Amino acid sequence: MTGRTELKPLFEELDRRADLGDPLQLWLRDDDAVAPSEPLDRLLQLTNHHGVPTLLAVIPAFTGVELQQRLALEKGVEVAVHGWAHANHAGAGEKSRELGLHRSLATVLAELARGRERLASLYAARFVSMLVPPWNRIDGEIIDNLEGLGFEALSVFGPEKPAPLTMLNTHVDIMDWRGTRGGRPVGAVVADLVAMSQSHKGPVGLLTHHLVHDVAAWDLLGQLFAVTGEHAGCRWRSAGYLLADKG
Repeated sequence: MTGRTELKPLFEELDRRADLGDPLQLWLRDDDAVAPSEPLDRLLQLTNHHGVPTLLAVIPAFTGVELQQRLALEKGVEVAVHGWAHANHAGAGEKSRELGLHRSLATVLAELARGRERLASLYAARFVSMLVPPWNRIDGEIIDNLEGLGFEALSVFGPEKPAPLTMLNTHVDIMDWRGTRGGRPVGAVVADLVAMSQSHKGPVGLLTHHLVHDVAAWDLLGQLFAVTGEHAGCRWRSAGYLLADKG
């Protein structure tokens, strides 16, 4: 278990925000949900314990009533559209991408419309009309057509850029995708959160992937939630709340 030393910069930053009367707004996006699972249960137990609202980016092609019934037991969970099938259509040597123009625009848009319709039907009031592109990548021409499909928001990773619909991005990833493919060191994630708190105007998004979390990732989440869950310098918000505020 990591000691308080690595968490100290976060404590200090949240103390500063509390003194200013300007709490840091955080939100949680967890990607790749499809069906009930032990990792999903573990995530929801952790977020429930610390009062952290959760947006699940659900893959429409492979989900159904099993996940819908599991989430019906939860109060603090929202659902967004995670592409269609999380399938890579990029060519050899390109970065993985489902929402590119490797296929016709009409084909891509038809899949997104189908995915939105499926999740909206399954989740009703729990559904957030947000698109979360697989691998956080999407071509501009597709973005330009999202409002016509009924999407009201888009969420990728990194600083928000001008777009024809509301952007609500994630900014800090707990996973070390290029190294261990497990949880990143606590100190590194804390440093990212502090930097975003001091430089970013608006809510800061934390990105997780419950299906691939290792012990380090779960331990990291537990520590971050313990620090932020009840601190006066921080407020965990739902995606729906933040989108309404942006509107």
